[in-house]
Amino acid sequence: MAQWTSAVGAAQLARLLKSQQDRPAGPGTRRPPAYRALADGIRLLVLEGRVPVAARLPAERELALALSVSRTTVAAAYETLRTEGFLESRRGAGSWTAVPAGNPLPARGLEPLPPEALGSLIDLGCAALPAPEPWLTRAVQGALEELPPYAHTHGDYPAGLPALRATIAERYTARGIPTMPEQIMVTTGAMGAIDAICHLFAGRGERIAVESPSYANILQLMREAGARLVPVAMAEGLTGWDMDRWRQVLRDAAPRIAYVVADFHNPTGALADEDQRRRLVEAARSAGTVLVADETMSELWLDADMAGAMPPPVCSFDPAGSTVITVGSASKAFWAGMRIGWVRAAPDVVRSLVAARAYADLGTPVLEQLAVHWLFSTGGWEQAVELRRQQARDNRDALVAAVRRELPEWEYEVPKGGLTLWVRAGGLSGSRLAEAGERVGVRVPSGPRFGVDGAFEGYVRLPFTVGGAVAEEAAARLAAAARLVESGGTAGAEAPRTFVA
Repeated sequence: MAQWTSAVGAAQLARLLKSQQDRPAGPGTRRPPAYRALADGIRLLVLEGRVPVAARLPAERELALALSVSRTTVAAAYETLRTEGFLESRRGAGSWTAVPAGNPLPARGLEPLPPEALGSLIDLGCAALPAPEPWLTRAVQGALEELPPYAHTHGDYPAGLPALRATIAERYTARGIPTMPEQIMVTTGAMGAIDAICHLFAGRGERIAVESPSYANILQLMREAGARLVPVAMAEGLTGWDMDRWRQVLRDAAPRIAYVVADFHNPTGALADEDQRRRLVEAARSAGTVLVADETMSELWLDADMAGAMPPPVCSFDPAGSTVITVGSASKAFWAGMRIGWVRAAPDVVRSLVAARAYADLGTPVLEQLAVHWLFSTGGWEQAVELRRQQARDNRDALVAAVRRELPEWEYEVPKGGLTLWVRAGGLSGSRLAEAGERVGVRVPSGPRFGVDGAFEGYVRLPFTVGGAVAEEAAARLAAAARLVESGGTAGAEAPRTFVA
């Protein structure tokens, strides 16, 4: 019986490897032998989860042709990986990826570290902040007071609690987009919303247009749903979308869905302007593409000049919801542990999503819905989000200052909102920085996690989740990781110091 559960083609593996090899070498880097570089590249792909564990690799001859190297080079690389425990082989079954005994399985997304690991490892992988107290506690207490009538029911509300649906609809109406409760479905976070949308509109093999780069966990969700991702490059800097590229992709590729983050885009922090939003909705309508607008960052403007100056929501250019499906969430603006999201769409779309939900998760936890309803209906939400803005603003400023001091050659633009800084890492490989970071005590996601087929190898994403002395220590550890990469991994790495925030 075969030991592998998936397969990686020679052309696909060559593209992923090429993105690493095309980065310029750092100063003083000693180039390893070709077989060693190939083995190292495959190992990095496995460690980052970009090539799954138990994935069958191409035959030596096929990969040699795809990479334009000798078969001897590939054979030596495979033998090195077998020796290190990253490859297993059996005659007649081929070779498949593995991880050495005692190593944790690599994450395919950006899961947060367990709390017990935070003493020695600074986590810059997950863009999420601690809860804005006392508002979490107050919201849960308020929810408990409202719970008794619901406890006498079955507790299953596939569309969401009627009171919360009505409140969310009122919030859209107050923003100038008339909305009925029938246009709202409450979901288990934004991920649950987008998963439901993809299953309804995009079957296996359907094209989905995505910004390039885009949010890593959503890209992985779409891949696992069998979608064919069509990347659309962002405009330069923090200026939103390149509309010429978007029009071309929508016209030529005719994707079933387009997924966009118009408000403080993850990972770049870009903000699409009003004209771009209007033109993208018009282009999607003309192409027959469903435009999914992710609003999870929309309230996280950080600079004072953004107050009252945000562009209108994408759905304001399609108020009936026939083209635009909007996804919102409490997870970024309030707390990631509050797994409440929502969909705003045309009533018939909401009915279809609700009907399909019967075969998925049935509904969203009642107590958490009541907590969010309490926040919305008491004014607690606005006060909690203002606290969240202050936390993110202070962390952003501290992290930017620390990176500027420790790594002056790294390039970035400071966004006016959101939770992430998108950094060009001075010509170094983001994948190698991520690996070296684990060795010196800082966890950072590399750029290729946010791209398609190995793009953005020269980038890393830094979230605004640490501040003060922790931000300074994180930057110092990133600088140590950079030195390790520049030396070709041969410099001695300090054991990470235990650090208490």
